[in-house]
Amino acid sequence: MTRFVPWLFVALLASVPLWMTDYYYLHVLITTGIFIIAAMSLNLLLGYTGQLSLGHVAFFGIGAYTSALVSLGFNVHVTPDTVVSLSPKPVWFAILCAIVVSGLVGYIIGKLSFRVRGAYFVIVSISFAEVVRLIALNWVELTQGPMALNSIPALTLGFDDYTISFLRKPQFFYLMLVMAVISYLIVARLVNSRAGRAMIALRENESLAMSVGIDVTRYLVLATVVSAAIAGMAGALYTHYIRIVDPNIFLFIYTVTMVIMVVTGGKGTLAGPIVGGVMFGIVPEVLRGMKIVPEVQWIVYGVLMIAIVYFLPEGIVPAVRRVLASGRGAFAGSTVLTESKVEEK
Repeated sequence: MTRFVPWLFVALLASVPLWMTDYYYLHVLITTGIFIIAAMSLNLLLGYTGQLSLGHVAFFGIGAYTSALVSLGFNVHVTPDTVVSLSPKPVWFAILCAIVVSGLVGYIIGKLSFRVRGAYFVIVSISFAEVVRLIALNWVELTQGPMALNSIPALTLGFDDYTISFLRKPQFFYLMLVMAVISYLIVARLVNSRAGRAMIALRENESLAMSVGIDVTRYLVLATVVSAAIAGMAGALYTHYIRIVDPNIFLFIYTVTMVIMVVTGGKGTLAGPIVGGVMFGIVPEVLRGMKIVPEVQWIVYGVLMIAIVYFLPEGIVPAVRRVLASGRGAFAGSTVLTESKVEEK
């Protein structure tokens, strides 16, 4: 019965555009869903390999800029006499390019940065994100710098005489939901595979994992590539939904958002980023609806996050699992006790 719960949850989400008439709340769900996808990608690194990447927003931004540039086309001078040009391509192709480019960058960064561990890896990841932000800010000919890339086309899929446009919010909600389900299945398949078990072994005890023949760098790079590709896809969805992208997409607050979703929900669990993401998306809107001044809203929100981390250090999902397991254990114990009394009679 438990395995059908995720699909019931997906079915419930699929019905949302049918009865939600306020497009503002639908917008909140779409942006929350996109960041849940990004949080799922971060969870693969933080939760299953134990590597804290505080520059994960770089892959998100690379996917956003790649998809925007491929869909818009560009002309850029590599040398004073050499110009690289690309004509506008279909959005679906641009999103695929974003996934490939983000995964390739993840491979390069993984190969270089996993030579170090701990605080050194954190510094490398933050530095990488800052370097990418500065490139986006200063390479004006390619990225338009602080002026931003705008008028980014929305995704349109054509089948013979029938065309589906994802310009409106209800249609884009379904696109986001499909991508989220695909990302979840990819992460779940990887985690439950031999490679996933190797990643968990690295998280628990890297020295012991190495002693039994696990190639540490290989599996860490694999996790980085898959994580970067999914984050790049989330960035591409974000840019074709907002239809504008600027260097602010590399802001550190976006990485903090992903980390909050993973940690509060429960790192190292498949449902953790989803639960944490739903909380992060809904709680601010609930506080805003209570007509509280913005300063107090953020104080309440911060106190709530601190309380979750303090009282539920493993996250919400592991705590709920523990309560359900103890309840089943108590029920089983009472059943056995009742049966023993019946046998005595």
